[in-house]
Amino acid sequence: MNVFERYAPFIQDYIFRSGWRSLRAVQNAAGEAIFGTEDNVLIAASTASGKTEAAFFPILTLLSEDMPGSVGALYIAPLKALINDQFGRLKELCAEADIPVTRWHGDAPRTGKRALLKNPSGILQITPESLESLLINRSMEVPSLFCGLRFIVIDEIHSLLRGDRGLQTFCLIERLCRLAGCDPRRIGLSATIGDPEAAGRFLASGSNKKTVIPKFNGGKEVWRLSMEHFFNSDPQASEGRVLPFPTPPQEEPTDKAPKAADPGMGYIFEHTKGKKCLIFTNSREECESVCQNLRQYCEATNQPDRFLIHHGNLSASYRESAEEDMKDDDSLKSVCATATLELGIDIGRLERAFHVDAPFTVSGFLQRLGRTGRRGDPSEMWFVMREEHQEARAMLPDSIPWYLIQGIALIQLYIEERFVEPPRTDRLPYSLLYHQTMSTLASCGEMSPGELASKVLTLNCFKRITQDDYKVLLRHLIEIDHINRTENGGLIMGLSGERVVNNFKFYAVFQENVEYTVRAGSEQLGTIVKPPPVGDKIAIAGRVWVVEEVDHKRHELYCTLVKGNIPAYFGDVAGDIHTRILERMYRVLNEDDIYRYLMPNAVFRLSDARETFARSGMSGRPMINLGGNMWALFPWLGSYAFLALERFLKIRCAKRLGLKGLNSSRPYWIQFTMQVSEKEFYGIVREEAEKEFDPLELVYKDEVPVFEKYDEFVPPELVRKGFAYGVLDVEGMKQRVVSWDRNYTEGVRND
Repeated sequence: MNVFERYAPFIQDYIFRSGWRSLRAVQNAAGEAIFGTEDNVLIAASTASGKTEAAFFPILTLLSEDMPGSVGALYIAPLKALINDQFGRLKELCAEADIPVTRWHGDAPRTGKRALLKNPSGILQITPESLESLLINRSMEVPSLFCGLRFIVIDEIHSLLRGDRGLQTFCLIERLCRLAGCDPRRIGLSATIGDPEAAGRFLASGSNKKTVIPKFNGGKEVWRLSMEHFFNSDPQASEGRVLPFPTPPQEEPTDKAPKAADPGMGYIFEHTKGKKCLIFTNSREECESVCQNLRQYCEATNQPDRFLIHHGNLSASYRESAEEDMKDDDSLKSVCATATLELGIDIGRLERAFHVDAPFTVSGFLQRLGRTGRRGDPSEMWFVMREEHQEARAMLPDSIPWYLIQGIALIQLYIEERFVEPPRTDRLPYSLLYHQTMSTLASCGEMSPGELASKVLTLNCFKRITQDDYKVLLRHLIEIDHINRTENGGLIMGLSGERVVNNFKFYAVFQENVEYTVRAGSEQLGTIVKPPPVGDKIAIAGRVWVVEEVDHKRHELYCTLVKGNIPAYFGDVAGDIHTRILERMYRVLNEDDIYRYLMPNAVFRLSDARETFARSGMSGRPMINLGGNMWALFPWLGSYAFLALERFLKIRCAKRLGLKGLNSSRPYWIQFTMQVSEKEFYGIVREEAEKEFDPLELVYKDEVPVFEKYDEFVPPELVRKGFAYGVLDVEGMKQRVVSWDRNYTEGVRND
């Protein structure tokens, strides 16, 4: 097929105007799949490869040839900023064919929404949360809005593969199609798919179509990587030592941080001047701290402030201002950011990205790396790994630079195996079950229990949940007044349920803290949790403010700008680290390879860590004696298998082991005292792991492990069941525990 000739004339004209000499490989492959089949299509290609055009050029061609009498294509994106970014590009593309494009999210203008409701047509761009709101509040209009829907484009689909938000999105797609009586094709877009076949099955779930995954040669990936390590005070790891080989050349800094600067922050400060960069952190707190430090260095060196900030707790005006500033190609500012700038927002030609410490996932690393390298340049990321000097009396586990090792493992896993975290499809999403039950009742009104079950339990993501479990949930919701039973036996929302559903935060299924809006005069800065008392200071928007007034009733806080530097707090964020990453970390410590992207401090810090690893006997053994009855266990398991192991040791093994004082640093090590030998430890934990036991036994007595946003409204027995069977990786833990005894026995025999 000649894909270019198959495009509509207005698409061809757009390509000529844009100065393209040929289509990219992804556009040819996607065009053949969309034009040549009636299947769903998963388009997996690197960042800035033209995936959006690859999907929309054929979609718009097909719509223009047979314009439906409703919205023809629904574009779902995980971020408002991504929708805003794509809106201008799509609008320009569709203008000549007179195909309207409408944004629908909390910050989008109402005029466009009203026009769409009056005359449904064209393309609708929406977030999962706004789609939830649409199905609840405008369910009667869904058939007229979407009766002719032919395509659903899901952007950055990898971000939806491992949590409730992704399951919610596909529940909404199924509900919308049932209400509107349509059967659209699904087009998934992503730059970071590790297992395309699994992602393809996820994309097709609940649809009547299979998924086609176009194959094409995307060209050679070229990266510029650098990883340096810093202790937070001198001396550094390379001081007084000579490298036996050359390290990658690195430019001379164009600036100097103040003498008393934090070495890692000073390094970032020196290598961002005169450049447009992104500085990624793993948390909003770290983001605020980094921005505060860098701005203070500007002030100390009498330079204009060249640092912006972008994270989810900042007001829309602050975030959008940073985005617009960065889109300016003449801008030489840098922005400190979290995952809010990880996804496909085009913020112009970035010269490099920095990353403070290691990300949690390979997917996150690739997405953040992909923010750079647009417009023909290689992607470039500089990692800055930081730690405190260890005290002389510190225990062995603290002497390993875990973030440095984790960063290396992430990179090597992708380089060597193209590994990216797979979808999580084995959970029992009871929190989401509550959410979709209440959403369906709010949307449809009174229903019999059987009707409600037929609408909710038949959604694909609830296939592992039994009718008996659903009856337990419904009875509980009646008891707590979230659902009421009518005289004729129907079910409607109760008063307590209405209070939950009528709050705008109901539309989101991701966990949120109780937030206070922070204001300085007429300016809205963003939100925080746990506001301090009047007179104390807070950190937000990269600056420090003194609290003048706290209105607990309205959840508002008023403040004034002051100088200083303090830590910020926005609520806890849990990391989800895959077992493959921990296993590769073990290999990093156990091998002799020198990775070409390591800079001098990192080379010597890794060398020291490997020496500690070898000298302590950690190679080939998961457990090390720290003196007396104190032991350190290094299981090399991901977050959820590690959590299962902690509970397994405490609940099933502690008595036989004489185990006390268990302390852990998840998911790296567990420390404890015990009354048995190392050999006895391996034998006992293997015996216990090979016994038949219910994963529910790993939930503590009377514990209700609230893990997801709506678990508080789910019956305790279902919360416990969901945690035991859907969160804890018991099988992964069992396999590792059994292998310890086998490996130890074989090792002794070989000796």
